Amino acid sequence: MEELIQQLLSSLKGIWKYRWHALLVAWLVAIAGFIKVISLPDDFQTSARVFVDTQTILKPLMAGMTSVPNTEQQVAIMSRTLLSRPNVERVIRMIDLDIDTKTVREHEAQLDDLMSRIKITGTNAFDIYTISYSGRQPKVVRDVVQSLLTIFVEGSFQGKKGDSQKAVQFIDEQIKNYEEKLSSAENLLKEFKIRNNLLLPRQGIDYGSQLLIASDSLNNAKLELLEAEQARKAIHSQIEGDEPVLDLEPSASAISNPELDERIAAINKNLDSLALQYTELHPDIIASRRLVTQLEERKVEESKLRAAAGDPGKNYSPMLQQMKVALTEADAKVAAIKARVQEFNARNERLLAQSNAVPEVESQLAQLNRDYIINKDNYEKLIGRREAAKLSGELSSTTDMMAFKIIDPPTVPFSPMGPNRPLLFSAALGAALGAGVAAALLISQIRPTFLSPAELRDATGLSVLGTVSMNWTTLQQVRRQRARYGFGACLGGLFLLYGGVMAAALFKF
Repeated sequence: MEELIQQLLSSLKGIWKYRWHALLVAWLVAIAGFIKVISLPDDFQTSARVFVDTQTILKPLMAGMTSVPNTEQQVAIMSRTLLSRPNVERVIRMIDLDIDTKTVREHEAQLDDLMSRIKITGTNAFDIYTISYSGRQPKVVRDVVQSLLTIFVEGSFQGKKGDSQKAVQFIDEQIKNYEEKLSSAENLLKEFKIRNNLLLPRQGIDYGSQLLIASDSLNNAKLELLEAEQARKAIHSQIEGDEPVLDLEPSASAISNPELDERIAAINKNLDSLALQYTELHPDIIASRRLVTQLEERKVEESKLRAAAGDPGKNYSPMLQQMKVALTEADAKVAAIKARVQEFNARNERLLAQSNAVPEVESQLAQLNRDYIINKDNYEKLIGRREAAKLSGELSSTTDMMAFKIIDPPTVPFSPMGPNRPLLFSAALGAALGAGVAAALLISQIRPTFLSPAELRDATGLSVLGTVSMNWTTLQQVRRQRARYGFGACLGGLFLLYGGVMAAALFKF
């Protein structure tokens, strides 16, 4: 430790010996440093703060109708991409900074310098963004920040409008394609139905159901034909077993006499009314029954008189005539049913003959219907998506989805914010003093001298027997005193120069 202290004292003595050299170096370095700091250009800075309000009433109102744009993410992305090269180049064009650049290298250097001086900060909690820029010209600084603020607001409004327009354009193209597909599918379906009209289902009934219905109709018609033939056979059998009967006493009810039948019907009607009021022994009822009996006997007598006048059908039964009429009707019904059976049979045979081609036709029809339905569903979905995309694009660009409130607009700065000349002057003074001390120490090391007997003894290894002291004359002492005063004055001048430049810098700020 003592050795270290001795070495330090020796170094200080060496520095003091070459103090004028140190003072000269300090003055030179200080003057050069002060001139350099004074020549540094002023650096002006301005900033703007903007608040983005993304909590609007349109979000809950439009939810479910379309895709509501994420305005928070949209603003955050825009704030992060604001310093992209296209945006900075746009700023350069907006404020005409590209007029002074003549080469591509100068343009790139200006672009890099501008990007390095722009700073954007934001708070996620309150959506407050700060845009700041520092430069040498106050008006340019203000214009740069104002341009960036304009780009930020416009880019946030138009965040996804371009994407929505591209989406709408793409959907329109797909809609046109599907319109062509639908038209082609409709034409194919129409031509297929015309070509296979007889094999296609009718009213929702497929070919198997048609074949089953035709088979059931044929079986029912055959059964009905069998019933009609049996009925006709029965009538024919009865007609063949009924022989003509001669001179039989006809009954009154079987004889047709319109005049007497009308009178008998009127009396019987009156008799029914009397029976509701009186008993069978009532004179009116007895008289009415007697009158009816007389009229019936009269009918029989008159029929006999007509038969005696030459009626060719007097010996034939009226039942026989009715059965012949029924037989004629039965023949007609059998003929009609046979025609129906033939038609059903031909239809059934035609369906059976076409049964091999029907599955293929139904498969092709199902495929055509499936393609048509798929194209139609996609077409309708695209129509809905297009309207939703248009609405989403309008929502993305509308000013009602977000509100921009400029808290602090950019202004032209009147006082520079840099460089920090007082600090730089202090650093220059410290560097000058350090350079002077280092120069004196270096000279003392280059031109070493023994400043004490101990140093001589340590360097030579010999014993020092004694020392000779310097006896200064009066003139020499005066000169030494003046030298000390001069050194102090020069050193004070250096500090005075430092104080002057510091005062000038502080007064300017």
